[in-house]
Order: sequence, then C-alpha cells, then structure tokens
Amino acid sequence: MRLTWVFFFGILFSCQLIKAQAPKKNTSSDLFHSIQKLNFLGSALYIAAHPDDENTRLISYLSNEVKAKTAYLSLTRGDGGQNLIGSELRELLGVLRTQELLAARRIDGGEQFFTRANDFGYSKHPNETLKIWNKEAVLSDVIWIIRNFRPDVVINRFDHRSPGSTHGHHTSSAMLSYEAFDLANDPNVYPDQLKSTDVWQPKRLFFNTSWWFYGSEDQFQKADKSKMIALDVGVYYPLKGVSNNEIASLASSQHLCQGFGRMATRGSENEYIELLKGDLPNNESDIFDGINTTWSRIEGGEAVGKILYAIEKNFDFEEPSKHLPQLIEAYKAILKLRDGHWKNIKKKELEAIIQSVCGLYLEASATAPHTYPGSSIPIDIEVLNRSRADIKLATVSTGTDNPIIKEIVLEENRKELFQIPLNVPNNTAYTSPYWLNNKGTTGMYDVRDQNLIGKPETPHAFEVNFELEFNGFTINIKKPIVYKYSKPEKGEIYQPFEILPEATASFKDKIIIFANSEPQEIPLIIKAHKDNVKGEIQLHYGKGWKVDQEIKPFEIAKNGDQRILHFLLRPPTKEDENFISATIKVNGKEITKELIEISYDHIPKQSVLMPSETKVVRLDIHKNGENIGYIDGAGDEIAESLKQIGYKVQKIDPTSIQAGSLTHFDAIVVGIRAYNVVEELKFKQRYLLDYVKDGGNLIVQYNTAGRNGLEMANLAPYPLSISRDRVTDETSQVSILDKTHELVNYPNKITQNDFNGWVQERGLYFPDQWSKEFTPILAMNDEGEQALSGSLIVAAYGKGNYIYTGLSFFRELPAGVTGAYRLFANMLSMKQR
Repeated sequence: MRLTWVFFFGILFSCQLIKAQAPKKNTSSDLFHSIQKLNFLGSALYIAAHPDDENTRLISYLSNEVKAKTAYLSLTRGDGGQNLIGSELRELLGVLRTQELLAARRIDGGEQFFTRANDFGYSKHPNETLKIWNKEAVLSDVIWIIRNFRPDVVINRFDHRSPGSTHGHHTSSAMLSYEAFDLANDPNVYPDQLKSTDVWQPKRLFFNTSWWFYGSEDQFQKADKSKMIALDVGVYYPLKGVSNNEIASLASSQHLCQGFGRMATRGSENEYIELLKGDLPNNESDIFDGINTTWSRIEGGEAVGKILYAIEKNFDFEEPSKHLPQLIEAYKAILKLRDGHWKNIKKKELEAIIQSVCGLYLEASATAPHTYPGSSIPIDIEVLNRSRADIKLATVSTGTDNPIIKEIVLEENRKELFQIPLNVPNNTAYTSPYWLNNKGTTGMYDVRDQNLIGKPETPHAFEVNFELEFNGFTINIKKPIVYKYSKPEKGEIYQPFEILPEATASFKDKIIIFANSEPQEIPLIIKAHKDNVKGEIQLHYGKGWKVDQEIKPFEIAKNGDQRILHFLLRPPTKEDENFISATIKVNGKEITKELIEISYDHIPKQSVLMPSETKVVRLDIHKNGENIGYIDGAGDEIAESLKQIGYKVQKIDPTSIQAGSLTHFDAIVVGIRAYNVVEELKFKQRYLLDYVKDGGNLIVQYNTAGRNGLEMANLAPYPLSISRDRVTDETSQVSILDKTHELVNYPNKITQNDFNGWVQERGLYFPDQWSKEFTPILAMNDEGEQALSGSLIVAAYGKGNYIYTGLSFFRELPAGVTGAYRLFANMLSMKQR
C-alpha cells in the first residue's frame, strides 16, 4: 500500500511540475468544493518572513477544511537564501522563490502576498532587521495588505516576544503583525492609503506555536495552554481522495530551490495556535467561532445565500450544468450588494463556477511567446461549450481596440476557433517583475505604484474579454493571453505571453577581473526579439578606463538570433572598481536592459529585465600554482571567478576520485555545502585527505550543521566541530590573529583594507571547536557579541595543507570584492611542507 501511495504522489508531483502553467480543469468534486467556499464569508491571513516559512498544513486546513479565504503574507521574497537547483541568487533567486510560493498556493488553495522588504541575509536581531528594512515602510505594507485582504483572523508563524532567539527577520515579521493588528483600523495611520482602501480591524490574532518554541516536547507538555487551541490538521478529504497533510506536503515540496521536497504524511496531527489578541473562541475547534461567516454577514446577502445554500445541499455531481439558472440568479443578486469587498470576491468566484459547471473552455493564446511595444500579433481564440446550456458569445476584445462582434451560439461540444489581432500600444511596459523596475536598497525594494504593493507578481500585460450571454444574461469573463507549445518529451506547455524590448544586450560575465594592466576583449551579446533589428550599441565606462571603439553598429535578421560584438577595454594602472554598461539604440529608442530567463518545470517561465551592466575590477594580485580542481556543492560561482584571475579550473566528478587521481592539481576547492548534498564525498574523503598528505592544498568551504552537527567522522584530518556560528554584519571589524602566518603574507599581503566592501555577511557555520593542529587566522564578531575565531582555520597535514573556511567567498568573489580574491589566492598558493 505504501508503494501505491508513493507512486500516486510521484505521478501527482510530476503533473504539477509539467503543468505549472496549464489552466485548471475542474472535476465535479472541485466544483462542489468551490461552492462550499463560495458560501463561507471569512478570511485568514498567515504571516511570516520568507518563502518556506509558511505552515502549509495550517494554510491548507483553513482553505480546504474550514473553507476560509486564506492567504500567506511573506514579508520577503527570500532573496538572501541559497539555491540548490540552479545558479540564481539575490534578485533572481527572489523571482524563483516567488514563483515557488505561488506554485505552493495553487496546491494548498491559499493566496500570496509580499511586502517591499528585501531579504538581505541572516540577521541576529530584529533591531538590525528593522533598521535595514525601514520599519515604517514595511509596517505600512503589512497594514495595506490587512486593509485590502480584510482578514478576520491573523496567525503569526513566529513569536514576537523573543527577540534575539531566532532569525531577526522571523521575529520582526511577528512584531510588525502584532503592531499592525490594531493600527490597520486607525484612520490616522497611513491616511493616504484610505484614498483607495478602508480601515479594517481583524477579530483575533494567534501565534502558531509548537514544542519547538519551548525547546522540547517535555517543556511544551508542561506549558500553560489556557489560551491555546489545538487543530487536527490531519483530516481526510474524501472528495479529493487525499488528506490535508498530503496536500500540505506537496505544497511545501514546491520549494525545490531550498531542498524542501519531502515525503507525504498522513494521519491525525495537531497544530497549536495561541491567542494573542481578541477573544478566545468558545468552540476550540473553530477559530471563526463567534464571527459571522454566512451570507447574512453583509446587507442583502441572505437572498444570495438562500440560492447558493440550496445548490450546495442538492448539488448534482453528474450534471452540474443543471444549476446554471440558479447560479445566474445568485450572480444577479450579488451585483446588487453594497459591500464592495465581498461583492467583488464572490462575483469573481461565481464567474469561475458558472464557467466550470458548463464545461466552458475559454482560451486566448498568442501565436508567439512575446512581442514588443508598437507591434501587432494574432491571438488564437478557442471557445467550447461542453454542456447543453444556452450560451452565446457576443463579443471578444483585447482592450486595445473596439470589441469584435461575434454573436456565435455555442452549440454543445462544438469548438469555435478564430483569430483576433492584438495591437500593442507604443507605451506598453515591458514584462518584468515590478519590484525590480527601480533600483532599491539593501533592505527595501523601490515600488512607486501603491496598487502594486503586496501583489505577488506583475499583472498580465493583456487579457481578452469574452462577453457571453447565459440564457440571455450577459457576463464578462476575462482570460489572460498566454503562449502554448508542445515538446515530445513533455507534452503541452503553457508559459506567460510577454512584452519585451526589440533587442537586449548582456555581458558574458557579471564580474570581469583585470589581474594586470593588459587590455581584455569584452564580449557583448545582443539578442533580437523581433525580425530585422538594426541599430547601434554604445559601451559606457568609468574614469580611467579606455575602450577602442565606443559605438558599434549591428544588424540581426531573425527573432531570437544573437550577435556578439567585442570591445577592447583597457584598465587603469592602479586598483579600481567600476562598472561598464551598454545602451542599444533602435528606431529612436534607447534600451538599457538585458534579458534573463528563469526556466524550471515546477514554475512558469520567467523573463527578468535587468540593467545591462557588469562590474570591472582592476586588481593587483599575485598567485602561485596554476591547476585547480573544483568539486561542486550546492551551487556557487567560485570556479568561474577563479578562472577570471588566470587559474585553470577543472571540475572534479566525485565518482571519479580514486587513489592517485588528484596529484596533478596544485590545489582542490570543495564547493559550499558539498558534504551536505553530495553523498559520494563520504566515500571519497579519504582520497582527498591522502592528496593533502602527499603535498596538496585542500580548501573546504562551509557546510551546514544540524542539531547533531555534520555527521561525518573524517571531514578533516584532525578533530573539527562545525557550529551555527556566523557573523552577519559584512562591515564588522576583522582582526588578523597571526600576522606572521603564510596565509596573510604570501603571495599577497593581507591588511584590514582587504575586508572592506564585503557584501551581505562575513561568513557562516564557523567551526567552534578544533584540535591543536589547527591555527585560527582571523577573528570577527557582530556588535555586542564575543569574537569568533573559526572563520578561517588551517592545519598542516603530511606535506600539504588543509583549510576550512566559513567566510562567504561564494558571495564575495562573484561580487568582485578585491580583498576576498587576494585572500583566496593566498589559500590556493600555500606551499608544501
């Protein structure tokens, strides 16, 4: 039986991956569930700090069991995390994790919101977090979302009363939620918001607690539970054929870039929520107890409820279209409601139900994946009525031109196919994540349109409006324009239809290092997004830098083709950090963007337009050795960075490692978290240590330590214990403990200046215990904490050197931090004993 369930969920998960963009096709059970949710007028908002912080068990329970309108507010998009499935970091990782959250919500039934807060990396205390974030701005966003979503119940993932005990972002999310709970109802707080929304007072605020927050299950058993409610979230849904926890497992498994893929769970399981504000429900199994969640909640709602409750009670699973006349009557009644909030929500829900009960298929598909402002493109329209309902297609329109009159009677199961033109206005904005359109700060994204704040993604550029007559009554249903195609190995694939520039330019490398004063050829890649693109491109550069030809012409015949132009760039004679950028000039337009595409099976394809620029660094650096071996870990760009300063870097397949196979390398570098994610290394570590013993340099970058530490007996040649110690302040003071040590003297003299300009953090997961054979090189600490000396330790072993470092070189080298390059070159250059 277990094998059957594993097979079922494997198939279900695979379908979720492949069909991440496909329109949802509802069964009768899905329809009945939608009608149940239509008849529940209550909402819950779950609040935490990052993607993957959310409790999918509770979100799914509230959405699917309680039938509440449920949403997750993640204060950040997870930009500061790691990526286990690709190379996207920082802003691009935030785009990926945003889509993973949306994929999770498509499964557990929730909605998704964000603030403008930028995940700047690990923070030890909310004081630091709220200073970098701009507390007032993030608080205003939380209040804005509460005022618009209007939750009856708010649930915090983290405890606002324990600052400093966990990630500062976590505690900050709870503190801001606690404060916003009452402020959202105060008209004197952020009054400008009230031009487009109203004040709102949620009824209850909870903290989603568990034994983890108490330190142990034993301590939790002893805790005062007088204000706690236990909810059994392990309920089974016969209409779905799965339990709540199985849905939750599948939802959380969408966070693939964070390694959250997990097995499904079943059976009874309690979630605990502690009341923080509001009154404790009399019925402890119902967090909405005492809150009117029926249609009588709103003026005129009883008339709507009378119709819809009867449909729910007598729902016909075999022929749901028989309910269409009553659904139309309910729709008419909803149009008469005064309550704008619930009216708009329930009108949209009912439109989807009316479409589904008729098996009405409406699709608008562009004939190409993208186009550009000022262009025209055909849109394929498909309309199909798969019921005996009396439906007529009156008009279709894209919003850019007058509606096209069709007056087509939709006969049962007879497909109507035709094309309409989409004329794209010249002032149409390009498709890109809206929060990246303006340059932000370390802690905040710059979003200037108040109505975009909170939205998970940029709204669709264009929709097609289908004006339909159901039994003579007109309803307008909008569908976003999409693009679809097929692959033999994957079948039908949907992706967003996008508006792109006519051409974009990108630099091959995001950091270009000049290790001496010799000029380098800089390849600049121009990609056409239409046929017959002709123009010129200009290279912009800083003071002290010189280029052979600043402006060059180009011409590209086919959409999707590329042309590479080379600019000879000469650096200054002294160390310098600067930027070069490119501007394309086509038909009087100036384009300063590069196109980055993010494509994975479990999310819709994403197009991100970023500034077409790259950092250039003139670096005075010396190095010893030439051939470097690199073992990939969880994903970093160290190998590419080392090539920039002249090393020959060869990737090492761990399965190929055997006795004597590594002797030709001057040094070997092990990528971040390699021992966490590459199982084979446990069996090859003895060969790596033999390599050191015979005279090699082995540099091991950070690995994570769980509650029981890193379970690997021979990580190092001598005893070494990895901790969770870290220094999050990238500007913190660094002390050189042994100023005579080779690591800080050869071949580059390391000084305090080499620790200027670091990004995001100093390092993480430092060793906290090591044997006497190791020498600690550096000491550093965050404000108010004791100095940590485990960021860089080295030990002689045989003829070679073993180095373990938690310094965040994986961030610093791709960012072009000169001091990090110099220090890393010293590690690679250590001499044999």
